[in-house]
Amino acid sequence: MNIYIDNKSGVPIYDQIYTQIKAAIVSGGLPTDSALPSIRGLAHDLRISVITTKRAYDELEREGFIYTVAGKGCFVAERSLELLREENLRAMEAHISELVRLAAVCGLTEDDIIGMIRNETEGTL
Repeated sequence: MNIYIDNKSGVPIYDQIYTQIKAAIVSGGLPTDSALPSIRGLAHDLRISVITTKRAYDELEREGFIYTVAGKGCFVAERSLELLREENLRAMEAHISELVRLAAVCGLTEDDIIGMIRNETEGTL
């Protein structure tokens, strides 16, 4: 798994790690029960503090995305379809909020937005 850290982004490093691993899990790129890099190994590879990596893993575990087996490491937790659906719905809501904001800036109407969505989804849904 490749994790990229952008020191210029202003986003905390632990959050960048958390977000990238979570996205890989939600998208199915990391299947259930697959092993994650060790906390120390990832910290070494990224040249960051073990504490920073541990914070990202702790957050993922707290939210149920990974689980830890003592002496073995961290693994991708089994996610129910309902939890994955909920996660995707939250992401969609965030995109819709941004769409509405941009539409207002451009002076678009609700009908304009609906038309754009219909054009985009034509033949795909």
